[in-house]
Amino acid sequence: MKKYKIASIPGDGIGREVVPAAIDVLHTIADVHGGLKFQFEEFPYSCNYYLEHGKMMDDDGLEKLKNFDSIFLGAVGDATLVSDHISLWGLLIKIRREFEQVINLRPAKLVKGVRSPLVNPKDFDIMVVRENSEGEYSSVGGRIYQGEDEIAIQNAIFSRKGTERAMRFAFELAAKRKKHVTSATKSNGIFHSMPFWDEIFKEVAAEYPDIKSDSQHIDALSAFFITHPDKFDVVVASNLFGDILTDLGAAIMGSIGIAPAANINVNGKYPSMFEPVHGSAPDIVGKGISNPIGQIWTAKMMLDHFGEEELGQELLNTIEAVTNDGFLTPDIGGKHTTAEVTEQIIGRLKSGKVAIGN
Repeated sequence: MKKYKIASIPGDGIGREVVPAAIDVLHTIADVHGGLKFQFEEFPYSCNYYLEHGKMMDDDGLEKLKNFDSIFLGAVGDATLVSDHISLWGLLIKIRREFEQVINLRPAKLVKGVRSPLVNPKDFDIMVVRENSEGEYSSVGGRIYQGEDEIAIQNAIFSRKGTERAMRFAFELAAKRKKHVTSATKSNGIFHSMPFWDEIFKEVAAEYPDIKSDSQHIDALSAFFITHPDKFDVVVASNLFGDILTDLGAAIMGSIGIAPAANINVNGKYPSMFEPVHGSAPDIVGKGISNPIGQIWTAKMMLDHFGEEELGQELLNTIEAVTNDGFLTPDIGGKHTTAEVTEQIIGRLKSGKVAIGN
């Protein structure tokens, strides 16, 4: 029997509502199919933990987490309790950086039964590969002087190693999909880093002659996500550009509440981390209406990472069967609760009835 040991960090806000829902779904998959088992251990790291201990995680928190097969995260942040730069850099970004989770993956696809705000979205299915360790989100820089002479300097760091790694990951992924990679750039406005990015993209693309490739400036690419999202397959982007594009991808799906993400460690030294794109949503905490789909779809990405692609596809098909039949939370135009949507997914997994209607 395959056993997966997973560190669960529900975190803040609705993370404490959707993580248990997704864990119930994963246990259901294990029970229905047999041959695998999920063992979860929960960690209390959160803004409430910070208020009690003065830090977002234990001093040896990373040491505790590193031996798990993966980390299953809900949400980080509650600005009413702790400033965002403290909560994010003390937990989420700390884990990403220390565990060398150098790739961030975020899909955006037309989900059956979920109304896209686009008039004619067609059948888009995009995977954004975001460089996750450097770029515009480096911590290099500083502030000098005071008053009207005050200056803030933020340095973007682009290494050949990190850039090539993200691009090769994108091409390898495209080889399993529709064989097309688009690079997000801005070399007509950013003088050093983006021409460097473009040069490396051309070099890497030459190694994959069977895969089509093109480059799009980030402003135009953002517009094309709205006007022609069906034209894209895999998009590779820097840390900042990828972050913006993926929130846009969630928006054209219909809600950030259904969008999943994965932070991938590619060298096998540390666990990868799986988290939905949505935040902690403190305004709806305790109302029972948080959308569990983002977290459950994130569980699908974790199954894929474990090599359980067939189970992952079954889970995504089940999610779409449920949404297609109108079981939607308020953020995507429905009236159903977190529990009701989760129960529908679990019930269909148990029954095997996952066919999606037209």
